[in-house]
Amino acid sequence: MARFDQGVIREIHARIDIGTFIGQYVSLKKRGTDLVGLCPFHGEKTPSFHVHPDRGFFKCFGCGVGGDVIAFVQKLENLPFPEAVRVLASKAGVELEAEDPRAARARSEREAIYEANQIAAAYFARMLRSHEGEAARAYCERRGFTAPTIEKFTLGYAPEGWSGLTDELRSSGVDLALAAKAGLVKPSQRGGYYDFYRNRLMVPTYATTGEVIAFGGRALDGSEPKYLNTSTTPVYTKGDHLYALNVARRAAQRDKTLVVVEGYLDCIALHQAGFENAVAALGTAFTEKQASELRKYAEFVYLCFDADAAGSNAATKAIDVASKVIEHTGSSVRIVMLPDGEDPDSFVRGRGPDAFRALLESAKPAVEYKLDQRMAALNAGFESPSALARKAEAIIRELTPREEWDRWRVYVAGRLKVNVDDLRNSRFLANAANFGPRANAAELGSRHAPVHRRPTAGTHLEPFSFEREVLSIVLEDPPLAREYGERIAPQRFRSELYRRAYEAIVAQADGLRATADVLAACAEDEEALEALTSLGARDRSSTVRYGDSEERRAHLDRIVERLQREDDEARYAELSRSIDEMFLAGQPVPRDLLEQFEAAKLKLKK
Repeated sequence: MARFDQGVIREIHARIDIGTFIGQYVSLKKRGTDLVGLCPFHGEKTPSFHVHPDRGFFKCFGCGVGGDVIAFVQKLENLPFPEAVRVLASKAGVELEAEDPRAARARSEREAIYEANQIAAAYFARMLRSHEGEAARAYCERRGFTAPTIEKFTLGYAPEGWSGLTDELRSSGVDLALAAKAGLVKPSQRGGYYDFYRNRLMVPTYATTGEVIAFGGRALDGSEPKYLNTSTTPVYTKGDHLYALNVARRAAQRDKTLVVVEGYLDCIALHQAGFENAVAALGTAFTEKQASELRKYAEFVYLCFDADAAGSNAATKAIDVASKVIEHTGSSVRIVMLPDGEDPDSFVRGRGPDAFRALLESAKPAVEYKLDQRMAALNAGFESPSALARKAEAIIRELTPREEWDRWRVYVAGRLKVNVDDLRNSRFLANAANFGPRANAAELGSRHAPVHRRPTAGTHLEPFSFEREVLSIVLEDPPLAREYGERIAPQRFRSELYRRAYEAIVAQADGLRATADVLAACAEDEEALEALTSLGARDRSSTVRYGDSEERRAHLDRIVERLQREDDEARYAELSRSIDEMFLAGQPVPRDLLEQFEAAKLKLKK
């Protein structure tokens, strides 16, 4: 990591007012000596984000993030410390220490290209407003783009002539050889340079740190290619960036969701319709680098590609890429299904924002989308039911996690109109020699009886819901902590914070008589105490309330039963995985394991 003299850091702090700077990103209101607003780093409805201009730091009392203005830029832009310092030093006019000559030359070239791009963006915007931009303005009007939208995305127009931008750059002192390296102009065979973009609606792409890094030009006269995009330059690599992420990342911070579309204008149309978390893939196949960028800002990603064969193929490839980078991190990838012949722009303009919102709500999980495609191909053939079952089982194992196989067997069986047991049994019937020692007919009913493994009804608890319920009940009726402390063990709590609170309560259960006693049990754990008081302060619509101890006991008994059910299901799943692993390894399945499996299945049926 590059090291900076502390004088440089102090100078940045002195020249940049943290309240004014953060106010560019967060709507802040004065409260005493603090500035308060909604935290940009987590979703919240009540402001808990405080900026202290007099002391030069910020702190969110909701998610705990805090620090100086450099920390804010690091967090907001996902930048390492040295880059955050350079960004702020540039804004504040602070000169940094000398760099390695090679690094200094590269940075100087990048900064010169940023400047050239900025001049070009301003020129294109000016041309759109001029009489020369009449056709481009008419095109924007046909697309339904309003003046605020045009300004928000700095849309512009490249005139038909060959030297308009070239002359603008030359008069601004830009080295035209460097402008050619930036993709703005091209060298002429007769010497000199000419404009690369002509008679096109111009769409600039911004880095998340605010610099113009590339352009896309949409033809206005039917010429090909329809879109002309910046190629690789020292500041831009195709496939590494996402269009409008500089704007959408702020919306994504509210609900951790991003919508990915194929084209610039689709993206702009969604923003104008109120979907400010939309980004575009910049005219390239979706890449792992783009997926990594999405992962920085969002936990939930919606892929919304055109409803044609090309869009379907793009969606399938994007799922494969996203699954590598996003899904395994806990993010969720869903596919938005547009009607035939529609793209996001035409759909939202023709049917409105509510209809598009409904599409998002009905979006399919990525694995379901891929299964649907594969099942459609199977249904189009003339396979026998047994062959269908074998192929479907192989596809399920290829596309889904082992622990979800049985869930997707039920889904796929419905799509193929075959018996779900045919899928379950297909792996056993494929090679009967894998099983041994074989039980006799008296023991298992038949020498060749198949093993039926039925799914059980989903009874899993909503994450943390029972934990809130238990703590809320104990707050209302503290003596119940002693009665249920062993039946509902603290180890069952998945929330570390709630578990700490419950452990403290159970440890002192004998002395708990009133709510104050419960709170006192957590007095030394400030976070646990805050969690308990939050539960106690919840509105009655969001917290369990019961009339008397018997009602509370009845509810706790139901929780005990549900936890036992989860244990039984976990045991069933464990045995199922063991059998699957032996089958895949070609090993015989011991009779006692099959008997344990049958016993676990019978227990779940009760």
